[in-house]
Amino acid sequence: MTTAFISHEDCGLHNMGPEHPEAPVRLLAIRKVLEKTGLIEELDQHQSVHVTAEQVKLAHAELHQKRLEMKLPEQGIFWADEDTALCPDSLHAASLAAGSGILAVNRVLEGKARNAFCSVRPPGHHAEHNIPMGFCFYNNIAIAAIHALQQPGIERVAIVDFDVHHGNGTVDIFKDRPEVLVCSSFQHPFYPERYSEITRDHIINCPMEAHSGSLVFRNLVEGKWLPAIQAHKPDMIFISAGFDAHHEDPMADIKLDEEDYRWVTSLLADSARTYSQNRIVSMLEGGYNPVSLAFSVQAHLEVLAGY
Repeated sequence: MTTAFISHEDCGLHNMGPEHPEAPVRLLAIRKVLEKTGLIEELDQHQSVHVTAEQVKLAHAELHQKRLEMKLPEQGIFWADEDTALCPDSLHAASLAAGSGILAVNRVLEGKARNAFCSVRPPGHHAEHNIPMGFCFYNNIAIAAIHALQQPGIERVAIVDFDVHHGNGTVDIFKDRPEVLVCSSFQHPFYPERYSEITRDHIINCPMEAHSGSLVFRNLVEGKWLPAIQAHKPDMIFISAGFDAHHEDPMADIKLDEEDYRWVTSLLADSARTYSQNRIVSMLEGGYNPVSLAFSVQAHLEVLAGY
């Protein structure tokens, strides 16, 4: 079995304007690097599928999707908040992004792939149960994780989030569900400043001061995440794979590089071998320098694919 690579060109139709950092070029840069290195040919490539309304409701309020549809403009841009805008194709792209997680879970649990990476946008980990925010409309990783929990043999899962911004939406959705371990490293104090102080045994928040680097990040992973995963023994591991903690990223001040992403992916792959029958689903979150994003994804995928 190989690594499933799930993406769709229509994820590029979501466009919040020429100055917005969460731009279509992000996915184009990833594919360009994977094609140049040849790694794309070693992956099991699949096109994204749409999420269903019932699947959205796994993680979101009954009317969450309807409220978004009411804001969808026929032309131009509608700002849902100061950071997050909808264009006419935004929910089409968001549906494909969320549906990719469902497809990834199914491929892995059916034994058709060892693990999976979803190269999709818009991202999802800031979307709370009832609020779109932070470039996010649907919480892609949360929908996928709850879908997995509905399948035979999956009783506990872990979600690991190394995006530079705290995964507040994921914490909001799972704060009262102890079968879901949520580990998140993030710059603090920093956006979004929601749920970073929450106290739960299954919520492992790891704030990092600005200008922290590799050593601080690695110590947190080894000292906080790995013991929590060992105690939780997840049947499946999910990764909110944000690469905006890279030192070349314009959005934050945590100084990681490609080798840090390779290292943390290796540790999570080891945990998956021990507890989760190698089952990992990784979904793209942030990363706003297209070049550093693409090479970070390359390092992440090389580990997942066994290279």
